[in-house]
Amino acid sequence: MRETRSPLMRSQPVIGLLMFLAALWLAWQAGQTILSGNFRALEFAALGVAVCGAAIIILRNWRAGFYSFFIWMLVEDLVRKYMGNSTLLFFGKDVLLGLVYVALYLEIRRGKEKWFRAPFLLFLSLFFWLAVLEIFNEHSPNILYGLLGLKLYFYYVPLIYVGYALVRSDEDVKKFLNVNIIAAIVIAAIGIIQAIRGNHFLNPAQLAPDLRNLGNLQKVTPISGEVFNLPDSVFVSAGRLDMFLIVGFVLCMGATGYMLLRSRRRSMAGFFAIGTIGAATLLCGNRGALLFVMGSALALSAGFIWGAPWRWGQAHRILKAIRNSVIVGALALATVVLFFPQKAGSRIAFYSETLLPSSSAYQLSNRTWDYPLQNLLDVFGGQGHWIVGTGTGTASLGTQYVSSLLGQPPPNDWVEEGFGVLIAEMGILAAVLWILWGAAVLYYSWKVVRRLRGTRFFPLAVAIAWYAFLLIFPMTWGSLSGYQDYLCSIYMWLTIGILFRLPEIAANPAVSATAPSRQISGFERFRRAIHVH
Repeated sequence: MRETRSPLMRSQPVIGLLMFLAALWLAWQAGQTILSGNFRALEFAALGVAVCGAAIIILRNWRAGFYSFFIWMLVEDLVRKYMGNSTLLFFGKDVLLGLVYVALYLEIRRGKEKWFRAPFLLFLSLFFWLAVLEIFNEHSPNILYGLLGLKLYFYYVPLIYVGYALVRSDEDVKKFLNVNIIAAIVIAAIGIIQAIRGNHFLNPAQLAPDLRNLGNLQKVTPISGEVFNLPDSVFVSAGRLDMFLIVGFVLCMGATGYMLLRSRRRSMAGFFAIGTIGAATLLCGNRGALLFVMGSALALSAGFIWGAPWRWGQAHRILKAIRNSVIVGALALATVVLFFPQKAGSRIAFYSETLLPSSSAYQLSNRTWDYPLQNLLDVFGGQGHWIVGTGTGTASLGTQYVSSLLGQPPPNDWVEEGFGVLIAEMGILAAVLWILWGAAVLYYSWKVVRRLRGTRFFPLAVAIAWYAFLLIFPMTWGSLSGYQDYLCSIYMWLTIGILFRLPEIAANPAVSATAPSRQISGFERFRRAIHVH
């Protein structure tokens, strides 16, 4: 009998011929591009192929695709530095994240992934609708500023559902933490090398004009007059590296405590990451990063001891984790000071001359209270827009890009203090609603942390809640650019989603890492064997 071929099989030769012709055309175009010396176009083409590949991965398997987005998010700035700070590159991560949202939503609709209702959404929605209304503020120069503000404030909020669905077991949690530990080691190590060798390491000789003032910063100690550079690692600015060091340190401390309670094996990578981040924080030259990392070390150590599983006799593991973290951190700092005394000395001089009350150049009280408070009070002066603001996004991060696109000067409503930015944009009600939804997030997060007390997940849970507190309140008091920076916002919302999934994983009877295994006597084994047979 004659075999009947399907239409797809009959069309395969035609498809193969078309693909061969397309490959020939692409090879021809690439050759012409190389001959003309236009390598930038070739680079963009290769990057476009890589993004398309990542998009396909996301739509086929959203979990694997999420890590494609996550890694791109961390290295996006590095690509921007070498490829001219194109706007398309800046929104690459947002396109990939949008595909993650779509893929996850489809899986939830099919019943293959879990959904949960975040208990603080009511309070956050009040702030959201105020921001939507303020897009149409009569004082706003253009609606594009409002769209920018909505993106900065809310685009990464759905990551709570991504984080919740991402982790289903201890293995998923461990995978996520290991990716972050490796990233923290690499990024912090590059920052250390730049602090020692200079910012020419892993930076192009000529930065784009928009990035030039961000990637070549220096500071001078106020008394001794020593000059030192501010490393930016893989990022376009030293400030973004400083913020990554904070979240990286907090997450690595939580990960190390969790892994020690989960298994008797030591997490050497976690301790190494803590030491590397500690050395990078010393050399970064940013007082805020130094104080937040030191404060986090003390707060998390106290929290770990409070929530340690004492009833299972495993609290000594937490104490060992704290002890080992201190030892590794001290060794890392001692190594830097010993082998690079001049580089470390200039940073130590800057910190001591500006943070010690006995110094004539003492600035701590001014930078943490007087200066932010004056910024906040300045909002209530001027043109009197503090009641309704001047519109969402008009004082936010990135307004220079919108004004450049519109060909007009940027709005002159910016202040550095975070709550002042909220009032300048959306009026006094915005600051009240920010405090309300922030308090709600922390309240419900703390309820989850208390449920996890005494379990293997407690160190990770308290670290996530601590970082959320830092970003929503203390860091916002200093500047809203922390929350509006995609790196900080992505980490906060993603880890909050993970936090709300942890109680379900902790209740899994298949894993019992905290409770010690009970020795079974020979008589008990004999009795069980008889019962089975």
